[in-house]
Amino acid sequence: MAQLFLPCAGGVEALLADEASRIAGQRAEAGRGGVWVEGDERTAMALNLESRLAQRVLWPLIEGRYRDEHDLYDIARRVPWTDWITPEQTLRVDTSAVRSPLRSLNFAALRIKDAVCDVLRDATGARPSVDTQRPDLPIALFVGPEDATLYIDLSGEALFKRGWRDAKGEAPLKETLAAAMLAAAGWQGREEDGPLFDPCCGAGTIAIEAAQIACGIAPGIQRRFAFERLLPFKPHQAAWREMQREAKARVHAPKVPLFAGDVSFRMTDFAARNAERAGVAKAIEFKTADALQRHAPAPHGTLMLNPPYGERIGAKGQGTDRTQGQAFEGGGTPAEFFSTLAGHWKRHYAGWTAWVLSPEMKLPSLMRLKESRRVPMWNGPIECRLFRFDMVAGSNKEV
Repeated sequence: MAQLFLPCAGGVEALLADEASRIAGQRAEAGRGGVWVEGDERTAMALNLESRLAQRVLWPLIEGRYRDEHDLYDIARRVPWTDWITPEQTLRVDTSAVRSPLRSLNFAALRIKDAVCDVLRDATGARPSVDTQRPDLPIALFVGPEDATLYIDLSGEALFKRGWRDAKGEAPLKETLAAAMLAAAGWQGREEDGPLFDPCCGAGTIAIEAAQIACGIAPGIQRRFAFERLLPFKPHQAAWREMQREAKARVHAPKVPLFAGDVSFRMTDFAARNAERAGVAKAIEFKTADALQRHAPAPHGTLMLNPPYGERIGAKGQGTDRTQGQAFEGGGTPAEFFSTLAGHWKRHYAGWTAWVLSPEMKLPSLMRLKESRRVPMWNGPIECRLFRFDMVAGSNKEV
């Protein structure tokens, strides 16, 4: 058993603690930047397969006090690395630091690599090599002001990489953050949750994540993980294959309709192709339309969107300053766009609940709506809020 650590985006810790508790079958503790949960190899496999909110699943190895890189080497030498890989396999060391006195994190990573190689060479007469792209053993080193901790990254590639996205298309919104938005809204694809609609879908991340939830598709079912190549997990291969079979057997048709659209034909087509690769093309109705003109596709439901932001909202077919491939008819400033969007929702979306992720803290004032909730979330390095607006006919007063 180990105290597994699951890092996540800022603001998502409590949501991830609830999710990890359900997956692991025991209480998970939220901390700063992530969640701790006790578990064994099977728990770690399940978390990689099922977690929508975690960025990675880390297995702690050792921690200790350090003053310089030589101390880090000594700490790493105490780990029985032969329990994890053979000399024929590869490794990589990634380092993160908070208020560390070290001058070079690259040199710190090099000393950890040296320790691993020296341990294996002493034990076997051979040493592993480094693979910076797809290592068999991804090692995570965290150094604070006085203490250092080594982890095995059991995920390998970050968990937001679900395995379906075209490598040529860069996502403006990570799948893990889209899942956090849905979790914060309590939307789980149940009949009582009602339809979901993203009118500014861009690459389709929110709609696709919602469709996979609605269809019972495990987020990690289409990808591989680093733990599959590590020695401690070899005895659990049969259990892993059974987990995968059970996950595939749970897939079902959605119980609620899902809608998505973008003003750009190119983005709508791109999103539809992403949905095809994700196995949810039949679950989402895509339509190219301007968010300022499209009427509600159902009598009630949930609007979930991460609209463009920046200095200017571009005209149709154009995109400027972090518009994330999205644009809107007529152009205008963000204030003009959001004010027009709110007016459109008041007229045509009574009975809907809107959730909007934005770095603009004064968004309610721009939209002249009163939010019923605001949830702090970080979109990478950008501090945002997830605002909830209840669109009830005749009750939305300007502020």
